[in-house]
Amino acid sequence: MLSQKTALPIIPYPNEVVLQAGQFTLSPQTKIVVKNDAFKNDVDIFNDYLEKNYGFKLEITDNIIKTGNFISFSYPDFEAGFYENYHLDINPARIHIVAEGKGAGAFYALQTLIQLIPSQEIKSLKTAPQKTFILPCVSIKDRPSYTWRGMHLDVCRHFFPTSFIKKYIDIIAMYKFNTFHWHLTEDQGWRIEIKKYPKLTSVGAWRNGTMIGKYRDQKYDTIRYGGFYTQEEIKEIVAYASARHITVVPEIEMPGHSLAAIAAYPWLSCTGKKQEVAKGWGVFDDVYCTKDSVFNFLQGVLDEVIALFPGKYIHIGGDECPKTRWKTCANCQKRIKELGLKDEHELQSYFITRMEKYLNSKGKQIIGWDEILEGGLAPNAAVMSWRGTEGGIAAAKQQHFVVMSPGKPCYFDHYQSKDKTKEPLAIGGYNPLDSVYNYNPTPKILTTKESEFIMGAQANVWTEYILNEKQVEYMAVPRLIALSEVLWTQPEYKNFNNFISRLKINRVILDKMNVNYAKHFLKP
Repeated sequence: MLSQKTALPIIPYPNEVVLQAGQFTLSPQTKIVVKNDAFKNDVDIFNDYLEKNYGFKLEITDNIIKTGNFISFSYPDFEAGFYENYHLDINPARIHIVAEGKGAGAFYALQTLIQLIPSQEIKSLKTAPQKTFILPCVSIKDRPSYTWRGMHLDVCRHFFPTSFIKKYIDIIAMYKFNTFHWHLTEDQGWRIEIKKYPKLTSVGAWRNGTMIGKYRDQKYDTIRYGGFYTQEEIKEIVAYASARHITVVPEIEMPGHSLAAIAAYPWLSCTGKKQEVAKGWGVFDDVYCTKDSVFNFLQGVLDEVIALFPGKYIHIGGDECPKTRWKTCANCQKRIKELGLKDEHELQSYFITRMEKYLNSKGKQIIGWDEILEGGLAPNAAVMSWRGTEGGIAAAKQQHFVVMSPGKPCYFDHYQSKDKTKEPLAIGGYNPLDSVYNYNPTPKILTTKESEFIMGAQANVWTEYILNEKQVEYMAVPRLIALSEVLWTQPEYKNFNNFISRLKINRVILDKMNVNYAKHFLKP
């Protein structure tokens, strides 16, 4: 168990730390020896960080260093699946990084190195930036506890520019997250350019007003609101994330939460009636119909999505789909009868399974919210459990992969203080920092074999009540930092009081990144 006083200021905390005698002086005279191009990108990002925050870069060379100190890299033979492990060894003459399999380990070791810079000595660039830092000599052998370490962002209820998406990625990369779940389509806005269906953005990306204040007040402004990402912008974001060893998982909602698409193309619904992009929050009865033309449309959409996102998973939503229209739709009822389905829940299972087969044929896997369990789970689907942990438990018992994302404590649109009068308006709930830190993604009810299907966990940032970039940061940070330690650090090395001590030091990095983090942890 970590002592509150003795731990190094690293988050998430490494899984093996051995302090050694001596110190390493990091200065502009320190060199980086890189003999393999596999590490060049990671080194460039590290150097960019030093230049932006401390005003200097380190010289990169492939020569043997005979005088002065240096940073070097190597990679050993490795087993598949260990590409995130690293060994960081600091002695007075050299920092040596061993990254297994030329994978993300080198990047993570450099993030650890950034956090080891003595933050109490850091000065603002507005004065003279400090250029010499004393690092402790230490041997760190580190590896993550879970393979899916995710953060989500909803850009549909409120839209955020690419500059902020990159900043969000920078923040989560610092704390060794490896998955960015990008919620791109909703009732309130369609945010991804699909060239085959231009009205999805010319019509579906814009609404004629937005709910203001509390939901129960049902008040709206009349300001046209919206935006979308071009395919070039999406490629830019995906490449930016990939350079930081983060996989972007796009979410294209179906069959529910689809009003923006239906507003663009009314024939996608059961009624064919003209609709508006939703101005308010909630769940709407108009969803995708189950006629063949809708499936053809979605396949066309997904063809372009697949081309933009090289990761394994496509998130297809599957949550909160009312069956109201399906119950009275001639096309849907005909489909139920022809397939011998029991009810509309099985019709939803058919919908998801049909889309899964298409995505599987393109080399992709689907992941969806736990409602995709209803009516029978698609054969290869992974489940994201948000309505508590029951859905995740059921899926794991059926030997399906699971990402735990329960509303408590993984919804960061919920309040983080009991005194709501001093907090920005939120959707409700209460998820304080300690509840996030103490979360265990693997339910004890699962057997050892079943537990192997828990890939990890993810926190979600839904933006109905999050109006701007600074508010996203306030709601997400530092709770995402607490979650990073849940997903990386073995339980025996966790200690909440120690975490708070390290977080207080770590906040200097957040200040340098200009993050508007919540400061509850600074209070007694």
